[in-house]
Amino acid sequence: MNLPNKLTVFRIILIPVFIILLAFNIPAGSVDVLGTGIPVAQIIAAIIFIVASLTDLLDGKIARKNHLVTNFGKFADPLADKMLVMTAFIFLVELGKAPAWVVAIIVCRELAVTGLRLLIVEQDGQVLAAAMPGKIKTTTQMLSIIFLLLNDIFFAAINVPAGTILLYICLFFTIYSGADYFIQNKAIFSDTFEK
Repeated sequence: MNLPNKLTVFRIILIPVFIILLAFNIPAGSVDVLGTGIPVAQIIAAIIFIVASLTDLLDGKIARKNHLVTNFGKFADPLADKMLVMTAFIFLVELGKAPAWVVAIIVCRELAVTGLRLLIVEQDGQVLAAAMPGKIKTTTQMLSIIFLLLNDIFFAAINVPAGTILLYICLFFTIYSGADYFIQNKAIFSDTFEK
């Protein structure tokens, strides 16, 4: 197994650890940072999320640079990414840090675009590349998750809910990029409207 695929597998292994930390309310106390109390389990979960997100950045770059692209990587890398982000958002709803309706829209968009990608690969044999709005969506997703897990400690001193602001920026780019992908690839559904 090559290095990019090992990083992807490592990211998948981190997801159950992330789940255990947040699901079982491990009594590890809390830490007071800049006047904000943060449960230790949330801090560790945020660190795991950051490490997993960094492996997501690394594995694709290494695979493309060293020509190590495999079918396993094409399948598992985006799947691991979606599993990690969707798991984090679901827990943010449970923790009362993100509205369920926002997360529902994000999950629906991810499923729809994943389905579109599969259709494009099946029909054209090409992978749908991420456009800039999609990259902004991914970046704001990851940052909002980190900030919300850490109770916005970075901005507590100036009382700015950066995690929540990033979540709504993410929501905008989630809808915009999803619509853009479907508009740009509407020809794939041309047979639907034929007589």
